[in-house]
Amino acid sequence: MTDDEDMLRLRITTMLPELNERQRRLYLAAEAKAIGYGGVTRVSIISGISRVTIGRGLNELEENTANNNEIVRCRRRGGGRKPAELKQPGIKKALQNLVEAHTKGDPTAPLIWTSKSVRNLSAALGGKGYAASHVLVSTMLKEMGYTLQADRKDITTNARHPDRNAQFEYINEQAKLFFQKGAPVLSIDAKKKEKIGNFANKGREYYKKGEGPKVLDHDFPIKELGSAVPYGVYDIFRNHGFVSVGISADTAEFAVQTIRKWWQLVGSVSYPKARELLITADSGGSNGYRIRLWKARLQILADELGIEITVLHFPPEQASGIRLNTGCFRS
Repeated sequence: MTDDEDMLRLRITTMLPELNERQRRLYLAAEAKAIGYGGVTRVSIISGISRVTIGRGLNELEENTANNNEIVRCRRRGGGRKPAELKQPGIKKALQNLVEAHTKGDPTAPLIWTSKSVRNLSAALGGKGYAASHVLVSTMLKEMGYTLQADRKDITTNARHPDRNAQFEYINEQAKLFFQKGAPVLSIDAKKKEKIGNFANKGREYYKKGEGPKVLDHDFPIKELGSAVPYGVYDIFRNHGFVSVGISADTAEFAVQTIRKWWQLVGSVSYPKARELLITADSGGSNGYRIRLWKARLQILADELGIEITVLHFPPEQASGIRLNTGCFRS
C-alpha cells in the first residue's frame, strides 16, 4: 500500500464522522475527482460508501459549479414521508375528539392514558373518512402526550350500565366549562395507607459490605404508631398535586380538611377570583356520594370560604346503583 493510499484512508476515516449526509457525499466526490480515473472505485472501497452515492456527489459538484448556487439541504426538497396531518387535514383533531372524553388521569402522575385501543381508534377514524393504521394512531397519540400503560383491572363480572359512557362525557364537559370560567377543577382520592415503623421496603441502595439497614422481620402493624393515610388533591388543568398525610383514618372530615388545606395554601393563591370549585371523586370511601358527613362538612367549607362547591361522582363499575350525582354546596 502506497503512502498516498495511507494518506487518503487517514483523511477519509478522520473526516467522515464529522460530516452530515450531504457533506460526506460531496467530500468523497471531491476526493474521487482529485484522484481522476478510478477514483470513485478507490474512494468507495476505503470509505464503504457505494459508487452510486459518490456519483451523486460528483453530479452535485458539477451543478454547484454550473449554477454557482450554494445547496444547504441534505435531501431533495419535498423528500421523505409526508406528515399525516398534511396528507389528511384534520385527522389529529378527529383523533383527539375520539379520545378526549375517554381520557382518565392519575392524581399521582402527570401521564394520561386512554381506555380505547389503537385498533379501535383506527377503526373509528376509518368511519369518519380517515385512513390511519393502528401504528399511525399510536404515533399520533404519543405526539399528543398519551403513553402506553400497564394492565388495568378493567374486566367486571357484572355488565356495565348502558349510560356509563355518557356519564363520563358529561363530567368531562362540566370540567371544561368550569375551566373556561377560571374555576379550579380538582380530582380527589385517598391513596394507599402505609404502616409506620421500621419495615422493609422494596429496592436497594449502596452501603458498605455488611452495613446494610436492619428492619423488622415481620410486617405486622405497630399499634402505638398506627398508619399514614395520604389523601391527594389533584388540580387537573394546572397538573399540580397536593397530598395531606394523616395518622388516624380515612374519614370524610379528613377529606374535607385536606381540601381546606389545599385552598389555604394553593387554591386561594392560584385562583384568587374564583367563586366556584368543581370536585370529581369516585363513589366510595370517605368521599362517597352516600356519606352524609362528607356532604355536611363540604357545606361548612363552602360557607367558610364563601364559594360554591360542585361535586361530580364517577359512576361505579357495577350496573346496580349507577347514578350521576351532582351535589352543589352553596354558601
